[in-house]
Amino acid sequence: MFKKIFFILSISAAGFALSAGTATAQSSLRNAPLASFNNAIVDIADQTNPTVVTVRTAQTVRYRQMDPFAMFFGEPGNGQVRERVRRGLGSGVIVSDQGVILTNYHVIEDATEIIIDTYDGNEYTAEVVGTDPMMDIAVLRVDVEGLPSIRLGDSDDARVGELVLAVGSPLDESLAHSVSMGIISAKGRSIGIYENVAGYENFIQTDAAINPGNSGGALVNMDGELIGINSAIASRSGGNQGIGFAIPINMARQAMESILREGRVVRGYLGITWGGDVDQTMARALKLNQPNGIIIGSVQRGGPADKAGLESEDVIVAIDNEPIREWAQLRTKIASTPPGKTIQLKVVRDGREREVRVTLEALDSDQVASAAPDGRGSSDDADGTGDRDAALDAEARAIVEELGLTLTDLTEELRARARVGEDVEGVLVSSVTETSKAYRQGLRPGDVITQIQGEAVNSPETAGRVLLSLNQRGEEAILLRIQRQGQRLFIAIDF
Repeated sequence: MFKKIFFILSISAAGFALSAGTATAQSSLRNAPLASFNNAIVDIADQTNPTVVTVRTAQTVRYRQMDPFAMFFGEPGNGQVRERVRRGLGSGVIVSDQGVILTNYHVIEDATEIIIDTYDGNEYTAEVVGTDPMMDIAVLRVDVEGLPSIRLGDSDDARVGELVLAVGSPLDESLAHSVSMGIISAKGRSIGIYENVAGYENFIQTDAAINPGNSGGALVNMDGELIGINSAIASRSGGNQGIGFAIPINMARQAMESILREGRVVRGYLGITWGGDVDQTMARALKLNQPNGIIIGSVQRGGPADKAGLESEDVIVAIDNEPIREWAQLRTKIASTPPGKTIQLKVVRDGREREVRVTLEALDSDQVASAAPDGRGSSDDADGTGDRDAALDAEARAIVEELGLTLTDLTEELRARARVGEDVEGVLVSSVTETSKAYRQGLRPGDVITQIQGEAVNSPETAGRVLLSLNQRGEEAILLRIQRQGQRLFIAIDF
C-alpha cells in the first residue's frame, strides 16, 4: 500500500515539475473571474461607505433621587430631581446631496440631541424632518451640501439568493463603517416586531451580519444601490445569528417623499376590514384552488373599495399581480402606495375570479382602513344561560358536539357583552373545546355565528340543522361568518 501511495505522489510531483509554467498560466486564467468579482465587491464598498453615517443620540432623562437620611433631619423624603444623559448609537444613510439622511425611528426616538459622524471624520448636528413610527422610518437633515449620497434601487426587483452588503456601525463607534456580505434569504417577512403599535412590516431577510448599532444602515445590492434600511435581528443571544431584517427601500422612499413633500406621512386607503386569512381549510370551504388570499370582512361605505364594487366575503388573492398570502402583506402594500394611484386587485367571488381596479384615497387618522385584527379572540368564556343544545335533534346535536361547540341563544345581556346590535341575528358560541378543529381554526367563546356557509342562523336549533345538512351533502369544510366584539370575521372549519 505504501509503494502505491508513493508512486502516485511521485508521478504527481513529476507532472507538477514538467508543467509548472503551464499550471501557473492556467491558474491565473481560472482566478481571473474570482479577482474580478472581488474587485467588484471592493468597488461597491468604496462607493457605499462614504454615504453611510454613524448616528449618535443623547436623551436627557429626569429622575428623583431619594435621600435616605432626610427623615432624620425633618426634611421631606421625596428626594431631589436630577438629570442624566442616556446615549445611543445607530446608523444612517445619506440619500441626497442636500443633507437628507434616512434612518430608523427607533434610533432617534425621544432623542434631545442627534450627532452625525461622516466617513471623512466630520461631525454635524442633525434635525428631525419627520418620522413614521409605524414603518420605523425617520428622515433627518444636516445643514451641509455636497455630501456623497447613495443611489436608490428598486426593492421590488430584489431576488431571494441575490448577494447584498450590509454597511453600518455595529456595537461601538470604533467599528463604524463595517461592511458584511450575505444574500437575501427571504422577502415579505412579517415578524410581529412592533409591540405598541400596529406597524407595517414587509421585511427583506438577509444573512449578512447585522448587530446592534447597524439599525438605520444600508443594505446594498451588487449594483451599489440602496435596497433596504437595516432594522432588526432575530437572535437568542442579542448578536448576529444570520437572521437580519431590512425595510425595503420602496417602502422607506414612499414615507420619506411624503414627509419631505407634505410634512407628514400620507398613506393609501382602501376601505375594508380583515375577515380572515385563507388557509387550506378556508380554501376548501370557499372552493378555491390555492390556499392564499384574504377574505373581506366589511366594506367602508363610500370608500374606495365600495366605489369599485368590492363586497364583504370577496377574497382578494392578488394585488398588481403580486399574490396575497396574508392580511399584513395587503395592509402594508396599501399603506405604501400613494393616494390617487389606481391598483388592480384579483378577487374571487362565488367561485369566479375577476379583476377590480381601485383608486386609493388618503387615509385620515380617524379612518380605520387597515385595522389589524386584535388577536384570535378572547379567552374568557361567555357563560350565558338558557343553553338550548338539548332541543336539537340527536343527529344535529352530535354534529355540534363533534365540532366541540356549545351554542346559546342571544339574550339582551349577552348581546351587550358580545357588542352585537339588536339588528344582528345569530347564535352565541358559549364554549369551544380547546382540542377541537374549531378552536384550532380560531373560533372562540363569545363569538356570534351569523351565517354558516352563507345560510343565516338565529338559534342553536337552526345552526344544528344547517350543519347537519352540510355534513350530509358531503361538504369537507364550512365557512362561518361571525361577529367578534363589533368586528366581522370569517372562519373555516373542517368537518
